[in-house]
Amino acid sequence: MLALSRKKNEAIVINNNIEITILDVRGDQVKVGIAAPKEVPIYRKEVYLQIQQENSAATEVSGLAELQKLLGL
Repeated sequence: MLALSRKKNEAIVINNNIEITILDVRGDQVKVGIAAPKEVPIYRKEVYLQIQQENSAATEVSGLAELQKLLGL
């Protein structure tokens, strides 16, 4: 992991097309702005992990068997 220090209104650039800017710092909270192409998905980590968990659950064999029952297959 790369750890960088940035002040308000300073930014970092990732892969020439993603810019992360520090918008505000108040106590232990930091407001971050992200400029990226529309095709780059950006999620808060807790949301990303929930999506991954739901996708994993949707591909379980038992879920597939129940779906086949509903479809009469």
